[in-house]
Formats: sequence, structure tokens, C-alpha cells
Amino acid sequence: MVSNHLFDQLLASRLEEKSPFLRFEDEESWSYKKTLNLSARLSNCLVKLSVHAGDRVAVQVDKSPHAIALYIACIRCGAVFLPLNTAYTSKEIEYLLTDAQPSLLICDPRQTQAFSVIADRHKIMLSSLDSQGVGELMCLAKGESTSFQTIAREPDDLAALLYTSGTTGRPKGAMLSHNNLLSNAIALAKIWHFNRQDVLLHALPIFHTHGLFVATNVTLAVGCSMYLLTKFDAEQLIRLMPNSSVMMGVPTHYTRLLSEQNLTKKVTENMRVFISGSAPLLNETHEAFECRTGHNILERYGMTETNMNTSNPIKGERRVGTVGKALPQIEVRITNTDTGDKQNAGEVGMIEVRGPNVFIGYWQMPEKTAEEFRHDGFFITGDLGRIDEAGYLCIDGRAKDLIISGGLNVYPKEVEVIMDLIEGVEESAVYGVSHPDFGEAVVATVVREDRGCLSEDDIKEALKPQLARFKQPKCIFFADSLPRNAMGKVQKNKLRDQHSSLFQAP
Repeated sequence: MVSNHLFDQLLASRLEEKSPFLRFEDEESWSYKKTLNLSARLSNCLVKLSVHAGDRVAVQVDKSPHAIALYIACIRCGAVFLPLNTAYTSKEIEYLLTDAQPSLLICDPRQTQAFSVIADRHKIMLSSLDSQGVGELMCLAKGESTSFQTIAREPDDLAALLYTSGTTGRPKGAMLSHNNLLSNAIALAKIWHFNRQDVLLHALPIFHTHGLFVATNVTLAVGCSMYLLTKFDAEQLIRLMPNSSVMMGVPTHYTRLLSEQNLTKKVTENMRVFISGSAPLLNETHEAFECRTGHNILERYGMTETNMNTSNPIKGERRVGTVGKALPQIEVRITNTDTGDKQNAGEVGMIEVRGPNVFIGYWQMPEKTAEEFRHDGFFITGDLGRIDEAGYLCIDGRAKDLIISGGLNVYPKEVEVIMDLIEGVEESAVYGVSHPDFGEAVVATVVREDRGCLSEDDIKEALKPQLARFKQPKCIFFADSLPRNAMGKVQKNKLRDQHSSLFQAP
């Protein structure tokens, strides 16, 4: 048995370091020592709340240095960190809590009353923490020691549980081990040439892989620092670029930066690299950004279940339209979607991945887990692509029914299941349409029962308390019937084509 694998490898050597870890524009930075001291207090607090190794700790709080310390505390005490999107409604949260069965739920103090009913119903302890470090949890931790003996864990023990919606409409919990997270952080730090002098612009949310595991863990892996920004603000990012060296973002961030006149080569001359992921980046965005700043955006490819799989290089050719080559110790192959046979270079097929980054499986879903893995250990991503002669991966589409809007995943089936329960809706089809800012926008076509008078506003109002805002359709169309093929399958491609210019400028 080794001591807690992820924490010891990333942070144990920095317990006494006074070098900056978390930076802020108008506030004093937090050193590694200050952050780790708070994480120790929180670890001691969690243990006193009877959180044991392997227990899930569900966290729905705003981004803050205290939230980062809480993530580290969960890792230190052997708990399984379960971050929840702050946009999720109470109904969405209750399903996840029912499935994950955490021993503790930590929410914003303003949500305590609403969540107390759910917590009592499922026998879950409830505590609170806000973006300013105020809440019951911090009160409990205040008197705790800044020393904590890390709870021993094996590399394959769970470190985090992240939920990703499924094509069936039922969210699935991806089980990520200490080794999954550690191996990926070390690989990314190496191929992206991170060093202790780097300053990362962190404008991503910390409830998913990109902001929590890629941005935060890579920073921890080398001991550099990051500006912890509570939200994306293009003007703020531009102000901070002269004192920063790396930015990680989603395509929406880069299109919004390009709308700012102050984005210039002078402002970005200290920046070492701009990294993009979570959704495809348009060629026009690549070209416009290079023209304005002199920087080629570096694209990479990953997903909740695998962390990062591929990346364009820091040094060498960054091929626009590709997501680069496989990371060290990771294998990527393309297979025939019907036979599973390996495809030749240039042939389109299913993207499959194998390596230390690939998750253990889906929480309490052994049959679903078995379906998603080949007998030789390759994970079937559900994405379609091809690998060129030089080994660069191109993403050509998705086999799974997925929309990526503003870098966030939306599974149409989840929206359709809820929409179809609305009185007056006979059936619905949800699909993505190209959007200049979000990449894709969620759009729906609805067939009304008996051709009734249900309106777009009626449906949108009914969805508000049940779905996070980013999952709600921006536009809803009505039809007498949905287009189907000979097998009765709804042809969403026809609906998508019909409304393809919906958000384009006239």
C-alpha cells in the first residue's frame, strides 16, 4: 500500500512552500503553504464528519480558492470527489445524489434550505461553503490542525466521480482513479513544457475535467501558479495576459476574445501558448487569432472518461483541423464502426483509446461499462475520426447523440425525456445547430398532442426548473410529425439541415 498516490506525487513536497499558487487580480495571492494548510484543516474536518476513505463527497459550490482547497482535502483524506455543475437544478442534483450515495453534500449557504429536504430524504450530511469562504464547513474547519496524515490509497482506488449524461437520458458516473488523474497531469505537463515559472489563466469552471483535472492538476504537477478567475471575462483576461504565460479555454472563449479590440500582438507577447479543447475550433477562429496575436492555438482532445488523449505539439507542426497525436503511454486507434477492425491511415471510423488515463468504468453500471470496452482494453469513445499518415488525429463527428454547447456536453435524450413528459407534447427531437458563439446551440422540434396550442414559451417555462440553463433549447419549432427513416428512426440530420442557418448573420 502506498500513501495517497495523487496527493503525495503532486503536492506533498510543497507543504512548506511560500511560492504563489493561486493569484487574483486585486487580492493577495495564496501560497502553496496557505492552500495546503487549509486543505489539512478541511481534511481533519471531513474525518470528524465521519467521511471515510472511498466515501463520495458531493460538492456544488462556486469557484474559489476554498473550493480548490476542498478538492485537495478530499484527495488527502481518501474521499471520492464528486463535483456538481453549479447550473444543475435541485431535480438534477437529486438524481445524482440518489445514484452516487455520497456521505456528505456541500452546497452554497443560500441553497441549504432547498437541499436540506433532499439530504434528509437520502440520509446525507449537509454542509455549506460560499465563494468568500463563508459557511458551516469553514466554521467547523477553523479550529482544526494544519497537520494531516494523508490516508493511504492505492493507485487504482477512486479519486473522483464525474457524471456525464448518456444517450439513454440517464447520467453515468465516470470513475476516475488516482493513477488516471496523476498519469495525465504528468504527461500533459511534460508535452506542454510546463515549468515553475508559468502563470496559467484559469477561467474555466472546476466541476468538469478541463478546469479541475487539466488546468488545476497540471499546475500542481510542476508547482507553478494560476490566476483563479471566477468566470470568463474577456477584458479581464486581456488585462492579465502581460503577466501570464498560458491560457486554457474552449472555442467560445477565443471567439469572444477576438471581439475585443484590445487583443493584440503586444498584449500577448508574454504568452507562451493558448490551448483549446472541449469542442472543435473553427478554421476561421484559428486564422483570425493567429492574425491578431501571432499565436497558433494548440488544440487537444479529451473527454470525461479518459482525461486527455491527444495534443498538438508545443514545438513542431500544429495542424489546423486536427487534435494532434496520442500522448505518451496512450494508444489511439480507428476502427470500422460495423466490424471493429482497425482502419488504415486516412480512413474514418470509431476512435478508441487505451492507456493509464482511461477511467475504471461507470459507477454501478457493470453492463454499460462492459459495452464500452473492447476485449483488449480499448475504450470506445463514440467519436468518429481518422488518423493521417503523420499520426495526427482528425475528429470527423460523433457517433453518439451529443451536442457540445459552449464547451459543455448536452445529451439530447436527457432533454427529450423531460420534454416528452410536458402536458401537450406528443414527442420531441433535440439536436445541435451551428452557433457563432457557443459552437452549437440546443434546438428542438416538437409534435403537439392533437395539434394543440402549446407554445414555445410554455415549454421553455416547464423546462426551467428541471434542466440546467445550458441544456434548455434556445429555439423550439413545431411540426405535424418528425422525419423518420425506413426503420422508424428519427432523422435529426434533416431537422439540423433545415435550421442550419438559424443563428447565422443575415
